[in-house]
Amino acid sequence: MQGLLLAGRYRLVESIGSGGMGRVWRAHDEVLHRAVAVKELTAALYVTESDRAVLLARTHAEARAAARINHSAVVTVHDVLDHDNRPWIVMELVEGNSLADEVKEKGRVEPTEAARIGLWVLRALRAAHSAGVLHRDVKPGNVLLSSDRRVLLTDFGIAQVEGDTTITRTGEIVGSVDYLAPERVRGHDPGPSADLWALGATLYTAVEGRSPFRRTSPLTTMQAVVDEEPAPPQHAGPLGPVITALLNKDPAVRPGAEEAEQMLAEAVEGRRPSAAQAYVPTQQHVDTGTMGMGAQRVAPYGTAPQGTGSHGAAPHGPGAHETASHGSVAHGSGAHGATPTLHAPVPGPLGEGTGSGGVSGRRRRGRTIALVVVLAALIGGGSAVAMH
Repeated sequence: MQGLLLAGRYRLVESIGSGGMGRVWRAHDEVLHRAVAVKELTAALYVTESDRAVLLARTHAEARAAARINHSAVVTVHDVLDHDNRPWIVMELVEGNSLADEVKEKGRVEPTEAARIGLWVLRALRAAHSAGVLHRDVKPGNVLLSSDRRVLLTDFGIAQVEGDTTITRTGEIVGSVDYLAPERVRGHDPGPSADLWALGATLYTAVEGRSPFRRTSPLTTMQAVVDEEPAPPQHAGPLGPVITALLNKDPAVRPGAEEAEQMLAEAVEGRRPSAAQAYVPTQQHVDTGTMGMGAQRVAPYGTAPQGTGSHGAAPHGPGAHETASHGSVAHGSGAHGATPTLHAPVPGPLGEGTGSGGVSGRRRRGRTIALVVVLAALIGGGSAVAMH
């Protein structure tokens, strides 16, 4: 493959990253004499003809979505082409790492730097939303950090473009399960607020070094997204209340993009955003009904309640399924694996009911059974569930 010339113009130089759906190459544009990144969707080689058509449609949708957004914090898409029966995307080459790489290498990111990164991602999202584009897959692996510390949002492969016909099959949602907003897990149509939730989860991962909701399986992860509050961040500093605000399970209660931008700007300066305090609970209730005790433990914000945040949490950090060569960024090479829509009832407030024998316990068991049945049925039907 090295040295291959695409469309008589783009010559592949070296592979710089790979993921579940494809590979990213450093390439040379022989017309404009510049370095570019080329994303090869190798998954097209191993799917049916109908699925290949869907993949090609998504590739063109990604190019169209990115082309609608004019912002310095969004990776530029130069071209899209079909070669050897699979789609390829030609993009701006970003020299550096992804946020996922940085967390993996350093353990966590300092709060003010995380706030700066979040501020640029938010600005990119605001530009996308203004252009009628929902990203739908904001996560550390899709946030690129160039060698001069520019922040860029990439991979609009599953973006939803206003006015375009949907190319997502009935009965599936797409994205990385531990960064899906609760309303998306329940199968509701996402709005801009779902991207802000994913930004909150991304910032939590940056400062804590772990995903707030990742558990040992996609099912338990999605249950955690819908039912559980994350352990209060211990290393977030002034960014803590901003993360809490963005991770509100009710999209109507989350701050809007303009308010979130102001909060992040204050956190960049090391100030605790005053507006964010309105979203921070004075105490957290931890329901222990699943242990059959019907009791509650209460912990103030900023302290981890004993026994929370560790129920099946996976030991690995973000981006564990993506690999990239040092010095170059894999531009969103992770899988666009489809995750089944889970039509679970809206959960009641934490602490509702009287233990496992009460209403809360029965509802929780009912949700668990419903999730298991729906997930098993969809997996049996060939849908893929991916934790990225």
